Amino acid sequence: MSEGVDLKELKRRMDGAIAAFKHDIASLRTGRASANVLDPVTVEAYGSRMPLNQVANVTVPEPRMLSVSVWDKSMVGAVDRAIREANLGLNPIVDGQNLRIPLPELNEERRKSLVKVAHDYAEKSKVAVRHVRRDGMDGLKKAEKDGEISQDDSRAQSERVQKMTDEVISEIDRLLAEKEKEIMHV
Repeated sequence: MSEGVDLKELKRRMDGAIAAFKHDIASLRTGRASANVLDPVTVEAYGSRMPLNQVANVTVPEPRMLSVSVWDKSMVGAVDRAIREANLGLNPIVDGQNLRIPLPELNEERRKSLVKVAHDYAEKSKVAVRHVRRDGMDGLKKAEKDGEISQDDSRAQSERVQKMTDEVISEIDRLLAEKEKEIMHV
């Protein structure tokens, strides 16, 4: 059978969209503290923006408390500012070279807004998967037009690409439903 499109490459790209989605929803805060909550925070340090984990260590000493140990004493103010400006609803308490971050109780309104953010992340991932599918379908059409593969091979591979797309999108939906349940659980 002739080539057409590289299904392994399409699958790898679709799996990349799932991995990005998993990373995005991991940073959404549920009832428990998680060091991932601070993943989106970038700090203005040494003349450039850096991820928080490159200037400090984040730990979870208690279920509703995060602790950030800043390595360079001169960076404490910048880290404090970055966390406050990240719109995560967190207010760090500076304690020397450490910041203690109590996690407020999630109210119904905040839970609903987190669910909305999770839905946005899911939609962004689905769009990425559909772009990969479109690239695959365009490749098949071109290969068929150029005579590299037969119409039957093209149709068979199109069906495989569509099946792969459907599986990946249903996986994203499953992860979203799981996260939504976790967020809304009181």
